[in-house]
Amino acid sequence: MTYLRDPDAIYIKSFTTIEAEADLGHLPRELHPAAIRMIHACGMVDLASDIDGDPAIVAATVAALATGAPVLCDCEMVRAGVIRRHLPATIELIVTLNDPAVPELAKSLATTRSAAAVELWRPRLAGAVVLIGNAPTALFHLIEMIEAGAPRPAAIIAAPVGFVGAAESKALLATGRLSIPYLTVLGRRGGSAIASAAFNAISRVQ
Repeated sequence: MTYLRDPDAIYIKSFTTIEAEADLGHLPRELHPAAIRMIHACGMVDLASDIDGDPAIVAATVAALATGAPVLCDCEMVRAGVIRRHLPATIELIVTLNDPAVPELAKSLATTRSAAAVELWRPRLAGAVVLIGNAPTALFHLIEMIEAGAPRPAAIIAAPVGFVGAAESKALLATGRLSIPYLTVLGRRGGSAIASAAFNAISRVQ
């Protein structure tokens, strides 16, 4: 069988292809590295047209990580996709979804476990970097919390995926109503790999 085997050559060809085929003209230059990584994570160059964000997210994320702020992830798959070697050794990657308190909290709040898990972020939310790649309800609840006076994170990278609430939650974030730097992919598409890929691209800037 004949196929490309050299890892460096595969890497170069992959990103050369993305840069040649993806139209990033609508995005600020600061977001191009993250957008390219997001496209690479899913193999769809047309994702470019749905990527939306505030260019300030790069500086905000880098500054937060430099101060040792935690990274709050909505699920284990997002955390698993983060490249630790790009981060200061003291940075915590926090997932609360499997906390024993979550099932009962979800019942009391009449919501999903993913949304209830976001409630447990409150003590660490101020100045944190938020990564949401799975649950639209996690993003909806985060927005609700912040608008109700919860501590404000430094940056939000949100790419929840699905047919119910994904497009709506991300469209709400993209209005800029929180006045917090964000990066998202509009519509139904998204996922943990896309969210962590975006973060990995930004965290390499420091």
